[in-house]
Amino acid sequence: MTLSIALFQMDIAFGKPDANKQKIHDSFIEIAEKNIDIVVLPELWTTGYDLTRLDEIADRNAKDSIAFLSSLAKQYNVNIVGGSIAKLTEQGNTNDMLVINRDGELVKEYEKAHLFRLMDEEKHLIEGKTDGLFELEGEPSAGVICYDIRFPEWIRTHMLDGAKMLFVVAEWPLARIDHWKALLLSRAIENQCFVIACNRVGSDPNNEFGGHSMIIGPWGEIILDTDTTEGIFLGEIDLNEVDKVRNTIPIFSDRRPDMYRS
Repeated sequence: MTLSIALFQMDIAFGKPDANKQKIHDSFIEIAEKNIDIVVLPELWTTGYDLTRLDEIADRNAKDSIAFLSSLAKQYNVNIVGGSIAKLTEQGNTNDMLVINRDGELVKEYEKAHLFRLMDEEKHLIEGKTDGLFELEGEPSAGVICYDIRFPEWIRTHMLDGAKMLFVVAEWPLARIDHWKALLLSRAIENQCFVIACNRVGSDPNNEFGGHSMIIGPWGEIILDTDTTEGIFLGEIDLNEVDKVRNTIPIFSDRRPDMYRS
């Protein structure tokens, strides 16, 4: 199966959900005639890292964001890996990935499992407790958020359930962009999967972000590597390549989990 991907590498208006929704809405017009299968947005695209104001600007139970993305998915006949949004719940705020299929149905909510202390996430967000597994176009997939990619055991947990596509959404700082690229490449090679990663660009009052959204194949081949400019970047993947690579070097059947520490 061949799929066309659009990565929305955007600058995010700090703490302004309405402005960011309008930008996303307008951006979809650009892909209307391009027969895109999957659109991917960056992390916290509604609010940016305006964490101290989440009680005011986070989306209660993600209701508005789900409705917004569902409408776009149906209108443009695309699957949307909706980056992540700040979701307000009775227990507190979560960093929530929303995955919507072509029919506008919510197929997955994944709450970021690993909170990044260097950006004070643990002070304002609750850790997620569920996996990021879902299906798109009938294919097993997984989604994780930013800091999650520094935990290869968490990624491997999803790959053991057969995921062929790993979606990574992020607000990864420019200062550590070399880590971003190396980690994404490693996750693709060691799991023999497609890594589809969307990072933001621009800056907020405390950080400059690094862009370089990427699509990487199961051999570690770089299909798409952007720069630090805002834009919609397109790439194409052939999921048949995953099975070919996994059959050539059968790392999953050669694992020795009895020797690995838990």
